[in-house]
Amino acid sequence: MRRRRLLALAGASVLTLALAACGGSTGATGTSGASGDAQPAADRTFLIWADQKRADALRPFAEAFAAENGVKAEIVAVAQNQQQTFVTASQAGKGPDVMVGAHDWIGNLVQNGLIDPIPVPADKMDDYVDVARKAVTYQGQVYAVPYAVESLVLFRNTDLVPDAPRTFDELVEEGEELRRAGKVEQALGYTVSQQDGQSGDTYHMYPLYSSGGGYLFGSTATGDADPGDLGVGSPASVAAFEKIAALGEGGSGVLRRSFTSDNSAAAFTSGRTPFLVAGPWRLADARTAGTHYAITPVPGFAGGATARSFVGVQSFFVASKGANKALAQEFVARTLGSVEVADALYAAEPRLPALKEALSHARAADPDVAAFEEAAELGVPLPSIPQMAAVWGPFNTLVHSVVKGDPVAPSVTAAAKAIKDQLAS
Repeated sequence: MRRRRLLALAGASVLTLALAACGGSTGATGTSGASGDAQPAADRTFLIWADQKRADALRPFAEAFAAENGVKAEIVAVAQNQQQTFVTASQAGKGPDVMVGAHDWIGNLVQNGLIDPIPVPADKMDDYVDVARKAVTYQGQVYAVPYAVESLVLFRNTDLVPDAPRTFDELVEEGEELRRAGKVEQALGYTVSQQDGQSGDTYHMYPLYSSGGGYLFGSTATGDADPGDLGVGSPASVAAFEKIAALGEGGSGVLRRSFTSDNSAAAFTSGRTPFLVAGPWRLADARTAGTHYAITPVPGFAGGATARSFVGVQSFFVASKGANKALAQEFVARTLGSVEVADALYAAEPRLPALKEALSHARAADPDVAAFEEAAELGVPLPSIPQMAAVWGPFNTLVHSVVKGDPVAPSVTAAAKAIKDQLAS
C-alpha cells in the first residue's frame, strides 16, 4: 500500500543489513579523480539503494555506467522503512550515492541536508509530465529525477456496471441497487482504515475530501504547500467531512471502518463489490482474478469539486553525503533520466512513466495506461514539505472518527488543533 507518511525508525535488522551492505562505499580521502570525487576510481564503489523490483531493473544500467567510469557498482535492495534507513545511514556516513524513493520525502531530506539539487536543464524537465515536474521541484529547485507517477483510480466490474458513474452519488446508488438485489455484498470497495483497522486512511480519503471542498495546505508563490495556510478546521473542511459522514456507519453505511486495502481489493476481485478505489498496485490483482474491469478517475460528489487524488512520484535522489557525488549527479541526470531506464522500470512494474516518451510507449502497449494518465492529470502532488508529518496522525484519526459516526464539527476541530500543536512544536 502506498500511504504516505513520515516513516518510523527502521528495525534494527533492516538498518544493520543496509549499513553492512554499504560499508564499502566510504573510502579514505585522497586526490580527486576525473569525476571530482575523492578516492581513486579503481578503489571506489558506486552505491545505489532501491527496493527489490527497482534494484533488479537498474542493475545492468548501473553496472554499465560503473564500468565506463572505472568504478564498482553495487545495488542494495532495502525492503522497508527506506526513508528512515537512508536518513540514519547517511547521518552515520554509511549511506548510498543514489537513493530511489518517493517525491514526498524531499522536504524532510532537504531539511536534514541529505539530498542535493540536481541541475537538470529546463528543456530536459519539459520531457516529463507536468505533475512529475511539480512534484520534484521544491523551493524553486529540482531535487530529484522522476520516473513513475501513481494515483488512485476507480476500478469498475463491467459485468455488473457497464457504464462509468458520472458522480460518486451515482456510484453509491448503483452499488446499493446491486447489493439490495443480492448480486453483491457491499456497494463499493474503499480503503477507510489502515491494515490494523484502528486508524483511518488519509491517502485514500483525500479524493472525497477534496471533492467536498476540503484541502490540506494552500500554496506558496513557488508552488510549494504552505504550512501557514492549513485547510483542516475551516468551514469547508467541516462541510467535506459532513458528506463523508453521510456515507459512514452513522449514515448509509457504505463506508465502514472495517474496509482496508486488502479486504476491499479481495471483495472486488471476488465479485462481492462492483467498485474499487485503489491505485496501480491493484492492477495485477484484477488481471490475475480474470475480472472484467474498466478504469476511470474517481468521480466527485454531485455538484461538488473535482475529486483530486494524491499523486505520488517515484524518483531518483543524489545523496549529499555520498562518497561519489559527481558520479551520482551524472548517473542520475544522464543514465537514470533516459527513456531506456524508464522503459525497463515500467516493464518491471507497470506504473505510469513520468517521462513523456516512455509514457507514449506504455500507452501504445497497454490500454489501461490512458485511464491512469487521466487520473494523474486531475490529481495533486502529495505535499512534500516536512510539516506534512504533522498531518497524518490527526487526519487519520479524523477519518476513523467521522466514518464511525462521531459528531463531525468537534472531530474536525480536534484534528485541526492537533495538527497546529505539532506544527508549533
